[in-house]
Amino acid sequence: MKQLTDKKQKHAGFTFVILASLFIAALITCNLIANKFVTVDLGFKTFIVSAGVIPYPLTFLITDILSEIYGRRNTSMVVLAGFFASLLVLLILYLGHFFPAIADSPVGNFEYDVVFQNSWRVISSSMLAYLVAQFVDVRIFHLVKAKTKGKHLWLRNNFSTVFSQLVDTILVTTVIFIGIKSFNEILPLIRDGWLFKVLFAAADTIIIYPLVFLIKRYFDLKAGEEISVW
Repeated sequence: MKQLTDKKQKHAGFTFVILASLFIAALITCNLIANKFVTVDLGFKTFIVSAGVIPYPLTFLITDILSEIYGRRNTSMVVLAGFFASLLVLLILYLGHFFPAIADSPVGNFEYDVVFQNSWRVISSSMLAYLVAQFVDVRIFHLVKAKTKGKHLWLRNNFSTVFSQLVDTILVTTVIFIGIKSFNEILPLIRDGWLFKVLFAAADTIIIYPLVFLIKRYFDLKAGEEISVW
C-alpha cells in the first residue's frame, strides 16, 4: 500500500467517499427504474432493455476505478455498502405501501402500487445478481491485474466486466421473469441486456484511462500500487 502524506491521505479518503456515493446512487437508481423496459436504438441494432440497465454500467466503471486505486478490500466494502443501502430502500418502499394516501395526494395508492408493487421482486433479484456479479468483477479484475503485473488496464477493465455483466444479466432477468415469461421470451432479454452492457463497458475504457491516470498522477502511484483508506 502506498504511504501518503496526511494532506494527500485526506484527499484520498474524500475521493473514495465521492466514488462510493456515486456508485450507491447509480445502484439505487437502477433498482428504482428497473420495472420499465425501453428500446434503445444504437443505429446498428435496437435493444430492448430495462431502463435500469442504462445507469448500471456506471457501477462497474466505478468499481473498476476503486479496484485499481484502492484495492480489492476497500472496493468490497463499497459493494457491501451498496447491498445494505438497497435493503433499506426495499424496506422503505414496503412500508410506504401500508400508509394510505390522503385524498389530494399527487400520488395515490393505485399509482404507488403500480410503480412499486413489483419492487420487492426487482430489488431482490437485483441484489442477488449485484452481489454475485460485483464480487466476480472485483475478483477477476485483481486476478488479471496480478497476472499482468499492473499493466494493461483496458484488459482487466473489459475482461472482468464482460463476465460479471453476463452473470448479472442472467440472474436478474431470470429471477424477475421466471413464472411470468417463457424461456424463449427471457432469452432475448438476457442477450440484449448483456450485449448492451458489454458495449458500454467497452466505451467506458475511454473514460477510465484518463481518470485513473489523473488519480495515479496526483497520488504518485506506480504500477500495481494501491491506497488504503482504513
